Amino acid sequence: MTATWSVNKKIFLQNAITVKNNQPLMAVVKNNAYHYDLEFAVTQFIHAGIDTFSTTSLREAIQIRQLAPDATIFLMNAVYEFDLVREHQIHMTLPSLTYYYNHKNDLAGIHVHLEFENLLHRSGFKDLNEIKEVLKDHHHNQNAKMIISGLWTHFGYADEFDVSDYNVERSQWMEIVEALLSEGYQFDLIHAQNSASFYREGQILLPHHTHARVGIALYGSRPYSSLNQHDIVQSLTVKAHVIQVREVQAGDYCGYSFAFEVTKNNTKLAVVDIGYGDGILRTRAKHEALING
Repeated sequence: MTATWSVNKKIFLQNAITVKNNQPLMAVVKNNAYHYDLEFAVTQFIHAGIDTFSTTSLREAIQIRQLAPDATIFLMNAVYEFDLVREHQIHMTLPSLTYYYNHKNDLAGIHVHLEFENLLHRSGFKDLNEIKEVLKDHHHNQNAKMIISGLWTHFGYADEFDVSDYNVERSQWMEIVEALLSEGYQFDLIHAQNSASFYREGQILLPHHTHARVGIALYGSRPYSSLNQHDIVQSLTVKAHVIQVREVQAGDYCGYSFAFEVTKNNTKLAVVDIGYGDGILRTRAKHEALING
């Protein structure tokens, strides 16, 4: 029998409610909801009181629209299928000046969120001046045009505690937000916090923000190891059969790269029918497993 994984629906839902902490969340459901199944995750998150979702795939965004007709759906990667984005009322990132000027007319009627690149340097406007350039050009555009609904960034260092980078990127971002708001610009959605940032801030939103954009915590994974393991509860169980029991002696090594050293003679070693093909990586070595658990 092959390895199986199962999700406890009750635990999954309760964890989502606990993580939400009565705060407005944008649930990240990219990559088939981290392979928990998109339909399952969206349905449970709706039960938990979440009505805003984000993904990196237009195909998934359209699936979410079919599952949640009234939800706000944000596409974190810019695409070029503008008619589909409009048809399904998907919000989308605006990632650069070049993209804006090249597709200003194509974006007419589409809700966009202005993206600040911050320290991650992966995508987004480089600074406040670039953001304001778009805002001013948009204001003077008399043709059919996009709808600027949001402002966002991504924190790349929120799970790093030995360096100051999170404080730096947080500070730079807040300066952008406060500068724009002080000049009278308004946004329906402002979001930056990932799971790590959300928990570092005590499970509350940063000032002026409308949502935290939370992913892995909603699925039961702690964003950093020092977080209390009872704060986020995993609903996933992976099971496989023991296919051999072998006897090994003190001084023997078992597993790849001497992963386990035997310290007692006549030690019984269970060989379990699970591995790479089932998504269990070598980084999971030296973790506990239950036999007949």
